[in-house]
Amino acid sequence: MINSSSNGIMSSSSANAQSPGLKTYFKTPEGRYKLQYEKTHPAGLLHYAHSKAVTQVTLAHLKDKPAPVPSAPTSSLSSGSAMRSAAARLLGGNGSRTLNFVGGNGSSKGVAVTSRIGSLGASSTSNSPAASNFDGKGSYLIFNVSDTIFISDFNSPDKDPIKSIHFSNSNPVCHTFDPEAKDGHDLLIGLNSGDVYSVSLRQQLQDVGKKLVGAQHYNKDGSVNNSRCTSIAWVPNGDGAFVVAHADGNLYVYEKNKDGTGDSSFPVIKDQTQFSVAHARSSKSNPVARWHICQGSINSIAFSTDGTYLATVGRDGYLRVFDYSREQLICGGKSYYGALLCCAWSMDGKYILTGGEDDLVQVWSMEDRKVVAWGEGHSSWVSGVAFDSYWSSPNNDGSGENVMYRFGSVGQDTQLLLWDLIMDEIVVPLRRCPPGGSPTYSTGSQSSHWDSICQVGTLQPAPSMRDVPKISPLVAHRVHAEPLSGLIFTQESVLTVCREGHVKIWIRPGNAENQSSSSETLLSSSSKEKPLLSGKVGSSSYKQ
Repeated sequence: MINSSSNGIMSSSSANAQSPGLKTYFKTPEGRYKLQYEKTHPAGLLHYAHSKAVTQVTLAHLKDKPAPVPSAPTSSLSSGSAMRSAAARLLGGNGSRTLNFVGGNGSSKGVAVTSRIGSLGASSTSNSPAASNFDGKGSYLIFNVSDTIFISDFNSPDKDPIKSIHFSNSNPVCHTFDPEAKDGHDLLIGLNSGDVYSVSLRQQLQDVGKKLVGAQHYNKDGSVNNSRCTSIAWVPNGDGAFVVAHADGNLYVYEKNKDGTGDSSFPVIKDQTQFSVAHARSSKSNPVARWHICQGSINSIAFSTDGTYLATVGRDGYLRVFDYSREQLICGGKSYYGALLCCAWSMDGKYILTGGEDDLVQVWSMEDRKVVAWGEGHSSWVSGVAFDSYWSSPNNDGSGENVMYRFGSVGQDTQLLLWDLIMDEIVVPLRRCPPGGSPTYSTGSQSSHWDSICQVGTLQPAPSMRDVPKISPLVAHRVHAEPLSGLIFTQESVLTVCREGHVKIWIRPGNAENQSSSSETLLSSSSKEKPLLSGKVGSSSYKQ
């Protein structure tokens, strides 16, 4: 394990790797995953038991700085210098001292600056010294702990964050990043109070002031919905549209280019048990639509990669899949027991993972609109699931079709589980039905579970476990001392995060030997990845 080059404060529980029973590696058929870095927060923060805010992590990849454009007086800092330096100079406080730290992204690292949100009015530029050669290009981890958002340099070995933003009135609980944002506002933050902010990540990194800068504020003071934000997502290819899910079962559609202060009144929901969509009465309103999904909390939402479908999971134990543009419920089904807490799509949009309070992982097929496998291996609630889109199947048959998927899950049992979903081992109907006949089956015996494809909009009960193939984990490893809240796969690593706000980065087999401790090597290897989508982990699983 690489230790922090610490001049910051170590968290009281940041040395999780040294906890009894925790190893700094785990084995897979491909080789060892080794603990490369840990990221945490300064000591003295309220832990989960006091703050009731579960840590989520978003992985954000900032591209080259766009060409300079005229900006408002309070917006971004000057970008006069065309030369990008390996280290940018940030002036602290009143400019009486200069602090220079070089991070793994090749950009400046300032001390963790606490920014307080009061009024989001214009801040004086005289208090924001220019860092003209700061570009911000690179990869960053954004995570919430208690009432603070922390930003860490992903490619740096330093444990401590390079920036912190404090919220004085409510805790941040969810966030997401859009690497393709066109106008600079690429980061969304949802609060416990229901308020939502959109900001520029680069602008936050440039600023050393005392508040979130250049923010657009939506649902101010819970004017539209005062229940907790539970999950937030940009609409893929949505030209600035985003959706926010709430603890009262409603989801709102916003357009970031619209003023967030316009009147947005919606009709009373007549039947709380039925899915319904209402559009704002005024064209100036933001949010522009309200989707009533379910009774009780929506715990997590996820778009398919192309943005066609939106999946939600909730307190009522149902997965629901919607055609987003048509605003239509397509299919869904229930957990075996209790709430569903997390969901994730495969990159090809064919499968959905869910996990929840029944300690199981379920695999849903979009083609069949049914559960096609369930996995048993966790001993407590499953709080995060994700497909490993960077893993290539050793059995790929060359047809371009995936014959095996790798995915991961984490839970309150502190374990990371890796699974292989092998197409030949699960019972699925063949792609085509014989003319005038019922579906045939590739393996296994027919059962009532596969009698027919369900009608559009049908929510199914949980099928009998005897009718659905069971899969077992390939790997089970205790990775943290505290219950886990999510995971992210990258090309070179797997990230795990616990609800107390500690992140671990596990380097993939084969990459560890090639890693150099120099930031230049790390940066160059990062640039060879395929474009990073926003990675987001965590759920509202501990907030029920």
